Amino acid sequence: MTKGLTELAEAYYSSIKELSEGEIVKGKIIAVNLTEVVIDVGYKSEGIILREEFKGVDVESLDEVDVYIENVEDEEGKIILSFKRAREARGWSTLADSYKEGDLVEGMVVRSVKGGYIVNVFGVEGFLPMSLSSFRGVDIQDIIGKNFKFQIIKMNKIKGSFIVSRKDAVRLEKETSSKKIWEEIEEGKLLKGLVKSVTNFGAFIDLGGVDGLLHIADMSWKKITHPSEIVAIGDEIQIMVLSFDRERGKISLGLKQTTPDPWEEIDKKFPEGSIVKGRITNIQNYGIFVELEKGIEGLVHISEVSWTKRFINLQDAFAIGDTIEVKVINIDASSRKISLSVKQLEKDPWEDIENLITIDSEIKGKIIGYGEGCAYVELENGLEGVIYNEDISWTKRVPRAQEVLKKSYNYEWKILGLDRGTKKVILGLKQLKEDPWPQILERFPVGKVVEGKIVKITNFGAFVEIDNDLEGLVFSGEIDKDLMAGLKPGEKMQVKIIKIDPGSAKIGLSANINASSDEPQETD
Repeated sequence: MTKGLTELAEAYYSSIKELSEGEIVKGKIIAVNLTEVVIDVGYKSEGIILREEFKGVDVESLDEVDVYIENVEDEEGKIILSFKRAREARGWSTLADSYKEGDLVEGMVVRSVKGGYIVNVFGVEGFLPMSLSSFRGVDIQDIIGKNFKFQIIKMNKIKGSFIVSRKDAVRLEKETSSKKIWEEIEEGKLLKGLVKSVTNFGAFIDLGGVDGLLHIADMSWKKITHPSEIVAIGDEIQIMVLSFDRERGKISLGLKQTTPDPWEEIDKKFPEGSIVKGRITNIQNYGIFVELEKGIEGLVHISEVSWTKRFINLQDAFAIGDTIEVKVINIDASSRKISLSVKQLEKDPWEDIENLITIDSEIKGKIIGYGEGCAYVELENGLEGVIYNEDISWTKRVPRAQEVLKKSYNYEWKILGLDRGTKKVILGLKQLKEDPWPQILERFPVGKVVEGKIVKITNFGAFVEIDNDLEGLVFSGEIDKDLMAGLKPGEKMQVKIIKIDPGSAKIGLSANINASSDEPQETD
């Protein structure tokens, strides 16, 4: 019996490993709970390590781990183990044996401290000075817990400490990347880049240590007014190398060249005379731009919007984003221009104008604009009319139509004729009334003296109203200079009729009522 017990005891003690403090050994994970991890290292008792030492490690998925023997037997006879110190020891061994000052290593920023940050490299903590961090202006949540490349700038193997630099690592990475780019660059090669800045003439693209210029002309096959329509700072894009100059360090890039040119065989896609649908992308005073497909835009000139309307507010008539139907009327592939029309989707009403307009009939229409010696009218049937100044009044001389006719005001007109060349209906306003000149000639014969009211004084004479809407002109040669100098609008004066011209609606007057009736010499 004694012999059997002795053999069991010998077998038990022979199974116990000989362990030394400071040694790193393999341990089997026996149990894991919220606060502790139980480890069997083959010793007479199991070791317990606090769960917090495994921060960042998925310990539940592990069967074995390296542990550090801190104490073979404490006061309670337990073995003291450390996972953290084992990892640090292994990490420092890797760092000290395989790396030297100037080398790049990857590490995680674990916390912020006074003057910088603590960085974990292979489980060993080192110091990153704030001045070498390159983290100024970066949110702390984008730093802590994130991995970066660092350059080892100082390492003390005796003390087991090291200092790293993110700033120098970035510079070194850029130099390495830049060298690689210049070694491998070639025209037509596709690269990925980050939009670094946007200017009026293009955008600068970071290719990974080397900047290239993406000119606005090489951004899109369609016409754009500013690079911000295509790219924004921070965008990652694929571009093509168009040209480069190693000596000057310049690279020209293209974005549109990464996609097929949509203008190839454009005349087959959109033959002249075809009717297509497109989306309005821009509205200018001179016309509207319509996108027929991505990269292909055409222009509907304002003259191609309506057969009948000359004055059109395109902003009121159309809206950006609207889908409209247009007709292709011209293609200039070399200039990348397509002319479109809206009005040619319908028949020109002037081809059958006699069925729409009757000469000498009356029609309503509003004033939409003014021209030299005329005003333009939008008629109620949609056609455009023109009223010339001489057809506004029988008796009043009208130098400017806008002095008599109000814009946007509706008037009744008489149709006098048709101008097929300009596609305008010729209108009259005075023709709605009977010609008063036969009566005027009878009431105001040459030589008659009448009392009138001065309405306007000019350097060549004075206009005098002798009846309602009936004015005559006293030329300066028909009035005493001293009397002329003292005239004021609104005053009354006696004048003599010396000339009447119904054709030009002019009446010549004289203040010399006792003088002969010789016709005055007009000086205007």
